[in-house]
Amino acid sequence: MPDDLTPPDYSLPDAGAEGGGKLIQNIMHFGRTLRAAGLPVGPGKVLDAVEAVQVAGITNRRDFYWTLHAVFVNRRDQREIFDQAFHVFWRNPRLLERMLQMILPEFRGDGDEDKEKGQEMNRRLAEALKSENPGGADPQEPEEEEIELDAAMTWSDRELLREMDFEKMTAEEILRAKQVIRDMRLPIAEIKTRRFRPSPHGLRLDLRRTMSATMRSGGDEIALQRRKQRTRRPPLVVLCDISGSMSRYSRMLLHFMHAITNDRDRVHTFLFGTRLTNVTRYLKHKDVDEALVQVGDVVNDWSGGTRIGHCLHEFNRFWGRRVLTQGAIVVLITDGLDREVGEGLAGEMDRLHKSCRRLIWLNPLLRYDGFAPKSQGVRAILPHVDDFRPVHSLDSLEQLAEAIGRPSLRRREGMDDWLAELRRVEDEARQDAD
Repeated sequence: MPDDLTPPDYSLPDAGAEGGGKLIQNIMHFGRTLRAAGLPVGPGKVLDAVEAVQVAGITNRRDFYWTLHAVFVNRRDQREIFDQAFHVFWRNPRLLERMLQMILPEFRGDGDEDKEKGQEMNRRLAEALKSENPGGADPQEPEEEEIELDAAMTWSDRELLREMDFEKMTAEEILRAKQVIRDMRLPIAEIKTRRFRPSPHGLRLDLRRTMSATMRSGGDEIALQRRKQRTRRPPLVVLCDISGSMSRYSRMLLHFMHAITNDRDRVHTFLFGTRLTNVTRYLKHKDVDEALVQVGDVVNDWSGGTRIGHCLHEFNRFWGRRVLTQGAIVVLITDGLDREVGEGLAGEMDRLHKSCRRLIWLNPLLRYDGFAPKSQGVRAILPHVDDFRPVHSLDSLEQLAEAIGRPSLRRREGMDDWLAELRRVEDEARQDAD
């Protein structure tokens, strides 16, 4: 075989070498690193990884890589961070120094989105490796650590933090974002009711009060009494998806829900994954940490599957008449990825849309420029919403607050482009089926 086709040597050091005999502990530390970098890794996956390695063996580095990959990686967007973490952790601990240098600001050409995405992942991985110091890696030089730490901390000023994706934030940036969310205030958009109240500047005459005032004066003079319509704040109902694909966003959005629950009255919050849970009374606790602890105790389907149609059916049947009163505004937060492929979803969305004053759909997938309504769940939801918005950053939350606070718009205003895109996708699907 020619030399240029000779495969590289992927064999691992034997157990007798320095640092050997600690494979199980290193797999455990590797799992902790992946979890700190944002992957959903728990004790169960670590045990599965140990068992898989025992079955597959560690005589070949490539087999070892794909064995751990099969256990720890569940989605396509997790591959790059796993690949970087594997090569830093298992091959050469000194690569951590190079990885930390990659988070330093540098100039990039326009359109270099893939490189920017890789850098953002590297920042999360670098932070995770610094916190873990896994695999018995050699400690870094104090001067170098301080320089890299300073660079990481100065990467995100206030403007960058507002535009940054929640999924790409470091732990420090998430903490700062939570503080911004805690101080958010929701503008109150009051709507007119059918009832009236006395007002000297009202446009309508109040004949009953006018006659009463005339009788009290003995009929000598007629003092015209006026009235105007009463206004009130509409109820706000939030339905938030907490499935595995939404976990990073739903945990940040819970802070936003807590802020608006304590900022205004008549806010009702429901979480759903495979079942629906009403968490309204827990979010009314003034301490956000205590409120989220209570929410975590009562919700049992965190980071699981999604049954959007089933959960909306349960909401419409048991909660709709209780909370969708007096022109309620509904905010639906989900990526539209349904385990049941949108079964029964269109009918439940139609019923929900007809039961509320305005239905706003927040989808984190809208952060991608190439997003198209191709999944069955998205296609079932989209025709029944009045507003379609992204929810992935602090800016998107502030824009949502402004949208809710604006005076009432007509139904489905601004949805023409999305409905046209939906028709195009459905036409392509029918042509492919034919």
